[in-house]
Amino acid sequence: MCGIAGELRFDNQPADLAAVERITHHLAPRGPDAHGFHARGPVAFGHRRLKIMDLAEASGQPMIDNDLGLSMVFNGAIYNYPELRGELEQLGYRFFSGGDTEVLLKGYHAWGADLLPKLNGMFAFAIWERDSGQLFIARDRLGVKPLYLSKTKDRLRFASSLPALLKGGDIGKTLDPIALNHYLNFHAVVPAPRTILAGVEKLPPATWMRIDTNGKVEQKVWWTLNFGPNADEANFTFEDWRDATLDSMREAVEIRQRAAVDVGVLLSGGVDSSMLVGLLREAGVENLLTFSIGFQDAGGERGDEFQYSDLIAKRFETQHHQLRIGENEILDQLPAAFRAMSEPMVSHDCIAFYLLSREVAKHCKVVQSGQGADELFAGYHWYPLVDGADDAYSAYRKAFFDREHDEYAACVQPAWLTDDVSGEFVRQHFAQPGASAAVDKALRLDSTVMLVDDPVKRVDNMTMAWGLEARTPFLDYRVAELSARIPAQYKLPEGGKYVLKEAARKVIPSEVIDRKKGYFPVPGLKHLEGATLGWVRDLLVDPAHDRGIFNPQMLDRLLTDPQGQLTPLRGSKLWQMAALNLWLSEQGL
Repeated sequence: MCGIAGELRFDNQPADLAAVERITHHLAPRGPDAHGFHARGPVAFGHRRLKIMDLAEASGQPMIDNDLGLSMVFNGAIYNYPELRGELEQLGYRFFSGGDTEVLLKGYHAWGADLLPKLNGMFAFAIWERDSGQLFIARDRLGVKPLYLSKTKDRLRFASSLPALLKGGDIGKTLDPIALNHYLNFHAVVPAPRTILAGVEKLPPATWMRIDTNGKVEQKVWWTLNFGPNADEANFTFEDWRDATLDSMREAVEIRQRAAVDVGVLLSGGVDSSMLVGLLREAGVENLLTFSIGFQDAGGERGDEFQYSDLIAKRFETQHHQLRIGENEILDQLPAAFRAMSEPMVSHDCIAFYLLSREVAKHCKVVQSGQGADELFAGYHWYPLVDGADDAYSAYRKAFFDREHDEYAACVQPAWLTDDVSGEFVRQHFAQPGASAAVDKALRLDSTVMLVDDPVKRVDNMTMAWGLEARTPFLDYRVAELSARIPAQYKLPEGGKYVLKEAARKVIPSEVIDRKKGYFPVPGLKHLEGATLGWVRDLLVDPAHDRGIFNPQMLDRLLTDPQGQLTPLRGSKLWQMAALNLWLSEQGL
C-alpha cells in the first residue's frame, strides 16, 4: 500500500521532477515507511511506501528494470502474486525481490494488458516503456485503489489523491457544474471520470490507459460485471448458491492474509464484519485484533452497536478495542478528516473510519473491512422497492436520490444550474446490456459506480490517512462475479443479503444475523443539534465560506427546520451542503 505520483510530458521538455516531488510528499501519510523518485527524459515518478508485502529494499519504488526497459510505480496489493511469479519463472524470468511489485513489472513485460485479468488484488499502477515511449496506467476491477489525473496540452500528471495532485500546480481550482449536480442529487457520488473539480479526472475502475509522448491516448475497459447464472448453474438450488458463497468468502478472506502479521478487523457488529472475524478464526488466525467505535446518542438514536461487537469479540476471543467518541472530538477532528478526502463525502462513516483508523494504526498495519456486501448481495432497503418495478429507473431514483431536479434547481445559484445530468446518467446505466431484471440493474449501478465512489473511496481515504492498509474480501472479484450470478430471489428475502446471511449462519452466532440492519451511526451529524448545528450554520452562512454556490433562500428554508430536512436515505441536506464548503476550505479552494 502506497502513494504514487508521476508526470509525462508531451512538449519535448524534461518532466517536472519538482512538481512530482511536491505531489509525492503530500502523499506521505499513505506511505510513511520510505520514499523514492525517478526521472528520465519526459517521465518522472514518485512513490511513498508502506512496507507490508516485502520489507526488503529491493522491493522499493519506483522500480526500474533496465534489462526490460521498464519502470513503474504501484499502489495496492496483489494477493495471488506467488502463483503469478511461478508462471513467470516457468517462462524464464528471474527475480531480484520477493514482493508483488516486481511480479507486476515482469508480468506486464510478458503479457502486456492481458496481465490485468490474471490479477487478484487492489491496484493502481503506472508503467513506463522506455523503448516505445508509452505510459501504461491501470486500475483494479472495483476501483479499490484510486488514481487521479490532470491532462493539459503539455503534460499528464497522476496521483493517488486529488489534494496531492493539486500540490503540483498548474491545475484550475473551479468546481465542475456537472459533478456538482451529481454531488447534490446522486448522494454525493460523482461517477468517473469526473471529479468535483473541473481540472481533474479519475481513471475509471477496471480501465487501462496507454498514452505516448505526443499525448495520444488509447483507453479500454478490461472487465465488466454481468448478471445471471452461467449455463452450468441453471439448475442450482438455494443451498448450492449458499455453499458457493461461503466457499468464495473463505478463499477471499484467506488469500488476504498473505504478508499480514498483525491482523485486525473493523468490527461494527453487523453480519459482514462479524463474518470476517469468524472466517479469520476458522483460517487459523490467532492474534486477532478487533476494533469498534461508538458516538454520543442524539435525536433519540443510539450512537453505538457495542452489544453486538462485544458479542462477537467474546465469542471468538479477539483482542478487542472499543472507542467511544464525544461530540466535541467529532467537531475537532472533522476538518482533518475532510483534508484527507480526495473528494467531499457526506456519509457519517467518514469520521467514524477516520477516528477508528487512528486507533487501529497504533496496533497493526493491515485490517480487513466488510465494504461491498450490501451492494453485491442486496442489503439496502431500496432493492425490494426496485424489484419487479415497471419503471426501474423511477423506483430507484425515488428511493436513492437526495433531491428531485426542481429542488436541485432551487438549491444552486443560476451559474451552477445544469440539466438533470445525474438522472440521465442513471437512466443510461440502467439501459446498458448485461442486466435484465430491474433489481439487477440497480445492483450493477451500485456495485460498479456508487460502491466505488462512496464506501470504497471512504475506506481508502480514511485508513490511508493513517498509513493503514484496508483489505476488503467482499470485493474479491470472484465474490463479486458470483454475487452477480445469484438470482435476486435468493438475495432479497429477510431484509436482504439472504444467501449471505445463511452462509454466515455456518460461521457466526444468529444473534448478529437475525437483527435489524445497523450502520456506523453518528447521530450528531444526522440530527444537527447543539454545537454541531451552530458549526454547520457557520459553514453555510458565514461570508468567509460563501462561494456563490447555494441559493440563500434555500439555506434559510433548510435552517428553519434543520432536523426535518432529510433526504430519502435519511441524511441531512444541510450537512451535505456544509460538507462541500468544509472540503473546499480544507483544500484551500
